[in-house]
Amino acid sequence: MGLFRTRKSYYLYDQNTLSYERVYPSIKDRIFTVVRHLSTGIIIAVIFVFAFFRFFDSPLESQLRKENKLLQTQYDVLSLRLNEAFNILGSLQQRDESLYRAIFQVESIPESIRKSGFGGSNRYEYLTGLPNSDLVVSTTQKMDMLTKQLYVQSNSLEELVNVGKTQEERLLCLPAIQPVANKDLKRMASGYGVRMDPIYRVPRFHAGMDFSAKEGTEIYATGNGVVTYSGYKSDYGNCVMIDHGFGYQTLYGHMSKFAARVGQKVTRGETIGYIGNTGKSTGPHLHYEVIVRGKHDNPSKYYFMDLSPEEYAEMIQMAENHGQVMD
Repeated sequence: MGLFRTRKSYYLYDQNTLSYERVYPSIKDRIFTVVRHLSTGIIIAVIFVFAFFRFFDSPLESQLRKENKLLQTQYDVLSLRLNEAFNILGSLQQRDESLYRAIFQVESIPESIRKSGFGGSNRYEYLTGLPNSDLVVSTTQKMDMLTKQLYVQSNSLEELVNVGKTQEERLLCLPAIQPVANKDLKRMASGYGVRMDPIYRVPRFHAGMDFSAKEGTEIYATGNGVVTYSGYKSDYGNCVMIDHGFGYQTLYGHMSKFAARVGQKVTRGETIGYIGNTGKSTGPHLHYEVIVRGKHDNPSKYYFMDLSPEEYAEMIQMAENHGQVMD
């Protein structure tokens, strides 16, 4: 006996009758055949789907990939623009510090304040789970730093604008003339800096300038202000102190007598006392100091209103070369 099929029909060869007889599959065989074909189809379908999604994006994945790439490009562009903004801000900060504040003689802003960042390591923790989190965190940090530095710079410019509005008054108050009549520059005895002490004969820092003149010579206020002290100080003898505002003060020592009292408003060139020899002094002279925001400064820097450029340069040179102090 032999079995063969034609298409979906099965035939069995009968050796006794020498003929083929049609065989009809049982229900079990039919079910098995169907299940076998379904299993084969499912396996092929699974392999196809896996291969498709392994090597090809779905429409949704393709769209998300495009959006992600676009977002990354936008962040890259934003980062570049932030770097450009930092460069522009840095240039403005430099002009602010080196030019504007120098012109208006306004105290500088420390670098630690200008370039300060944000503290706290967990400040950007909420961004770490996002796609491209490193790029997002870096860009956000730049934005925060730029915002803070812009705030500092904005306040700085506002301060300078307010200073500019009061510049006329400030120029009147600035201690900008010599405290004695000294057009010929012959009355200067000692300049600012380390000098030899006339009594103890040791080098020491001289915080002002000495002007020698006859006792009774007039002493002038070098800028508009208010007298804050008029009395005796051990080393300075009879002295007057004037608050000019805007961070400036002046001191006038070794007077023979006063011409100004505490609380009196004085103007530049007004007589406030007379040269004497009181206190720690080796002869009639005026000891003059300029104090800027609590720190002594070289008085020779402030005589530009009653000297020509040539006289001013000569006075600076003389002040550097005079080494003997009188107090």
